[in-house]
Amino acid sequence: MTRPVTVGLNGTRASDAAADWGAQEADLRMRPLRLVSAWEWQPYSHAPLTGTETPEQWSRRLPGETAARLAERHPHLVIEADQLTGPPPEMLCRAAAGAELLALGTAGLGALRGFFLGSVAMATVAHAHRPVVLVRPDRAAPGPAVDDGGAGEQAAAPVVAGIDLGPTTDGVLRFAFEAAAVRAAGVEIHYCWNPPVGYVQGIGGDLRWRTDIAEESMRMVRSLLAPWSQKYPRIAVRVRCEIGSPARHLVDAGAHASLVAVGRRTNRYWPHEPRIGHVAHAVLHHSPAPVAVVPQA
Repeated sequence: MTRPVTVGLNGTRASDAAADWGAQEADLRMRPLRLVSAWEWQPYSHAPLTGTETPEQWSRRLPGETAARLAERHPHLVIEADQLTGPPPEMLCRAAAGAELLALGTAGLGALRGFFLGSVAMATVAHAHRPVVLVRPDRAAPGPAVDDGGAGEQAAAPVVAGIDLGPTTDGVLRFAFEAAAVRAAGVEIHYCWNPPVGYVQGIGGDLRWRTDIAEESMRMVRSLLAPWSQKYPRIAVRVRCEIGSPARHLVDAGAHASLVAVGRRTNRYWPHEPRIGHVAHAVLHHSPAPVAVVPQA
């Protein structure tokens, strides 16, 4: 069975942006698109006035209207529209389980304050076992495309991936290379590190520690990338080993990226304990590009 690209809808401008992004992604990946909205019955809600629409009716109507709008722009795309009944985070996680990825909208608050992730989006990102992509409604176009060296064309904006050489690395690299392949784009890998505690700079310190650690980090990253470069030989790969905050470097890289991918560790012993991680949390709130959070046990 072909996994669809699934989009969670709630009727906001951010939700519309996620639907547009999801339709484009489904086209790129040649997969069907599934639009879902979740409605939770409230036992103490009051009956609406005569002639007004109930929340349930609105939630049921939303996927169909969005599907009709997207069908005009993507006439060859197979689109399914569903209304789910139950707590929205739980319903979205169930929808994500059978999807290639789940796209949700995140509301923009401005360049300085970042973006607002509602409780539903945060809970879904923390619990979903498939990649979740957060899309902002007013996302700016990626930075200038990279010139291909005079061939008369420009390359697509790269897919940026942040790795930590830990358990999440393999899942993030898989997602990044697959996303870059369908976009005919390059991959930009960011690995950030800080000086180990105890290293001393200045007189009496080892002045070569920075160069040594940078070279060792680059060697480890390239070793991890080798199988992916062999699988995707036509994808240009750029590696950046940097000192400092991973979140800051990834947010900066998002200005020229088509997509930013970060990992999230899951725990099979406590599957219901939410965990996003401080780096993914910061990138989700501040990256100007869509952000994919890839879970990995």
